[in-house]
Amino acid sequence: MKLSIETLAANGGFVSKRAVEKEIGWQHEGQEFKAIVNVLPMSYVTVRSDHFARQIQGDALAARIACCIVDEEGAPVFTVGDVTGEADPERGPMSRELTNELLRVIGEVSGLGKAPASSTTKKKSGTSSSSRASAARRSRKPRSASATPNT
Repeated sequence: MKLSIETLAANGGFVSKRAVEKEIGWQHEGQEFKAIVNVLPMSYVTVRSDHFARQIQGDALAARIACCIVDEEGAPVFTVGDVTGEADPERGPMSRELTNELLRVIGEVSGLGKAPASSTTKKKSGTSSSSRASAARRSRKPRSASATPNT
């Protein structure tokens, strides 16, 4: 395929700005909660947000949540400060359970952890599955006597 806007558009090179509705569930202090969230798939915008957060020694996971969890119109529901607790120190940071659940659905919508449908990397024949450690050890098998004498 020749790389162009048209071929990329036809072959999954761009991410839809359409959020995917997901149901999440989490527990807090023994109580169970459920909610419906709108999740944008990860894209260039997410990568930029993650990179920027790392540059300023910020929180890339909080940036990812703030970037991907949106309302019905596509506007962010949270700021990074909402996730980390800096927006309202009295309220505090988002709970571990809710954070994990939001990251789970972001990964699910973005296809993280899934093997591609048609993998282009195939195992070449003759490759060994042994570890480097075992490859570095010498064999303890006795050498067989040579048919031709050394002179």
